[in-house]
Amino acid sequence: MRQEGIARTAATRGSGQAALRADQVVTRRRWVAAFGVGITAVVACGAALTSCSSAPKGAALVINDFASAVSKQNFERAASLTTAPGQAKDALLVTKEGMHPSGIQTKVLRTMSYSDGTAGFTLKTTYIWDTVAEGGDRIDGKAPDRKFVTETQGTARNVSTGWKVQWEPSIIYPGLRPGGRILDVRTDARPTPRVLARNGKPFMVIAPVREVVIDPAATPDLGRTVSALAGVIAPMAPQITSEVILEKIAQQPGQPVVAVTLREPDMQVLAGDPGKIRGVTVRRTDRLVMTDRRLDSPLEEGLTNYWQAIRDVTAGWQIVLDQPGAQRQRLDGHQGPPGPNVATTLDPRVQNAVGIAAIEVAQPTTVLALDATTGGILGMGRNKAATERGISIDGEYATGSTLSAVFESVIAQAKAKNTSTDELLDRLGLGVAFTIPGASSPQRNGIGIDKVDSGAKADQRPGEVRASMVNVGALGVALARAVAGERTSVAPYIVKGQQTRVDEGQLGAFDGELARPVLDAMVATVRTGDASDLRNAKGLRALVGTNGPNGPGWFLGIIDKKVVVVYCEGEHSGTAALQAAQKYLSVRNDRLE
Repeated sequence: MRQEGIARTAATRGSGQAALRADQVVTRRRWVAAFGVGITAVVACGAALTSCSSAPKGAALVINDFASAVSKQNFERAASLTTAPGQAKDALLVTKEGMHPSGIQTKVLRTMSYSDGTAGFTLKTTYIWDTVAEGGDRIDGKAPDRKFVTETQGTARNVSTGWKVQWEPSIIYPGLRPGGRILDVRTDARPTPRVLARNGKPFMVIAPVREVVIDPAATPDLGRTVSALAGVIAPMAPQITSEVILEKIAQQPGQPVVAVTLREPDMQVLAGDPGKIRGVTVRRTDRLVMTDRRLDSPLEEGLTNYWQAIRDVTAGWQIVLDQPGAQRQRLDGHQGPPGPNVATTLDPRVQNAVGIAAIEVAQPTTVLALDATTGGILGMGRNKAATERGISIDGEYATGSTLSAVFESVIAQAKAKNTSTDELLDRLGLGVAFTIPGASSPQRNGIGIDKVDSGAKADQRPGEVRASMVNVGALGVALARAVAGERTSVAPYIVKGQQTRVDEGQLGAFDGELARPVLDAMVATVRTGDASDLRNAKGLRALVGTNGPNGPGWFLGIIDKKVVVVYCEGEHSGTAALQAAQKYLSVRNDRLE
C-alpha cells in the first residue's frame, strides 16, 4: 500500500521520468528499511514474548487489575476480567483449595502489543506458606518460610465490553489443561515412627484400616440403611448398634459419619459387604493401631496425638501437576529424614490386666497402673460405660473418704512442722497439676487444699475434695518410694525422655513421719478393713473409699512394685472398685502370647 501511494503521488506531479524514478528509488529504500525494522520488532515481541514495547493502556490496566485481584485472592473479581468468568473462577478457586497457601503474590513482569491488535503479558505468581516474622522476601511485613514460583503467559484482547484477559488454564501454570490443577501435597518420611512398649517392642504401628461411612443424604430410608449396616458389622463390632449409629448421625446433622473403623482382616468376617448398602461407602486409610488387637486403652488417643505431632514436624511437601488422564507430575518438593520412634513406659501385660479388670464391672470403671519406683505409666483400661462418660486420666473427681488418712497426716505434720498443708500435699503429688506428654492435656487438678486448713477431715465433707487419677497415682508412687527409703515424689510420665510439666506447686522431699501413718492405714485396710476380702493380695497396701452411697468409689493399691488406681462411678461404687481390683490381682501375672 505504501508503494502504490508513492506511485500515485509521483504521477500527479507530472514530473519527468528521471525525477520519478529517483523519487521512487529513494522512497522505496526508506520504506524497505522501515518495514524490515517493523518485522524484526514484531518477531522479537510476538515470538519470544519479551517486551520491547508496552501494551495499549486499556490492556495494561486490565492485566494489572487481574494480577492484583489474584494477589488479594479476590477470584470473583479476577474472573470478571476474563473472557470466561465462570471457568476462570472455578479454576482459580480449585487452585486455591489445592495449594492452600497462606499468601499469593502475582506480579506482571512484562506486557507487549501484537500486530493483530491483542496484547500479551507474562505473570510471576508466588505461592507462600508458613510465614515467619523476619528474613527472606517480604510480603505484608512477613517473610515466607516456603514458596513456589511460576511464570506464565497470557493474552488480552479488546472485545465488545472492553479489554479482557483471554482465559486459558495455562495462565495458572504452563501447559495446564481444562480440568487440570496444581496441588500442594503433604509427604511423610519413611519409615514411619512406631510407638514402642517398655521392652522396646512395637506397641502401636501404622496399618491400613477401612472406615465404614454412612451418608444420610444418600439414602431414602435412613432407618433401613442403619439397621442393615448394624447387622453387617455385628460379627466384628457388636457394640456398634443401630442406636449408636443413629446417635453419631444426630451429633453431625446432615453430614456423613464414620460408623466404625475396621482393620482390613476384619472385613473378611463381616456378615456382608457394607459398601453394597445404599448410602454406605467404605474408604481405605492408614491409622496408628495397637499391634495386639486384644488391647484397648484410653491412652491410645494421647499417644496418637503425640506420634502425629512428630509426623507433622518431620512432614515434607510436594507440588504436583494433576492433569486429566495423566499421572501426577512432581514439580517441586522437599522431604527431610523420618522422626524417631516413640519409646514409652507401657507394659503390654499390665495393659492387658487393667483392661480386663475394667470390663469386669458394668458401671463406669477405669483402672490405671504405674511403676512404683519411677512413676512410669504401665497401662490404663476403661470399660464402655466409662468411655461414654468421658472419664480421663486427668479429669477431677470427688475423693470422698478415700484420702482421709492422707489428710489427717498432712494436717498433723503441718502443725508439728509449722508449715502449710498446701506444701505437704504438693510434695505428695496431690496439690499439683500434671501435663503428661502423650497422655494428658493441661487441666487444673487442684483438690481444694485451702479447705483442709480448717482441720476438718475430708470424710466430713463428701464431694468437696477432688483429685484426678494421675494425682492419686502420684500419691501412690510417693508412698511406695517411701517404703523403699526414697522419700521424694516424682511426676508420672509415659514417653521416655519427655518430662512431665508440674504446675500449681512443687514435688519434692517429704518427712518419713508424713508417710508412715498413711502406710500404716493402708496395711490395716488390707488386714482388717474394706480390702480384707481380696485374694491373691500378698504384700498389698491399699486405701479404699467412696463419696457416699452414690459414689464415686476409689481403690489405691501398692503391690509388686506397681501402683494401681481404680475409679468407679454409680451406686455401690466402692464395692465395684474392690471388684475391679480383685480382677486385676487375679490376672496381673497372665502373659500375652
